[in-house]
Amino acid sequence: MSVKFLIPSSLLQLFLLLGALAALASAVPRPDNPPVYGAPPPTYKQPGMPFDFAYAVRDDYSGNDYAHQQTSDGHVTSGSYYVVLPDGRTEMVSFEADHDNGFVANVAYEGEARYPAPAPSYHPPPPSYHPPAPSYHAPAPSYPPPPPHPHK
Repeated sequence: MSVKFLIPSSLLQLFLLLGALAALASAVPRPDNPPVYGAPPPTYKQPGMPFDFAYAVRDDYSGNDYAHQQTSDGHVTSGSYYVVLPDGRTEMVSFEADHDNGFVANVAYEGEARYPAPAPSYHPPPPSYHPPAPSYHAPAPSYPPPPPHPHK
């Protein structure tokens, strides 16, 4: 008794095509040495984009007070910002930056630092109880008082 397996012709064609592609891929010549990469091409400074912005925040509840403004013509960027410091002074910074001089800042402070005296952070709570009332009366003396001293 013999068993015959029938393979559809489309499946047989697929196996033949895959085998042919594998043979072709293995037959492609490979270089003996890996490719040599040179230095990347030089990059040139891109022209800057002009911009202008400003914002300010003043929130009395949280104590935040600061602002920032900045402009650029594409070559030179300049601006300023300020912030109120926790010690009460205001720090003001004005700056200018370009590719020739770098970042140049002028920092100034306005006002005088104030450091409040520290307040005690803990106060003991009032007692939640009262001293108990005595539960007994003072006893009556059980002996007579001593006689007066003879030398008095």
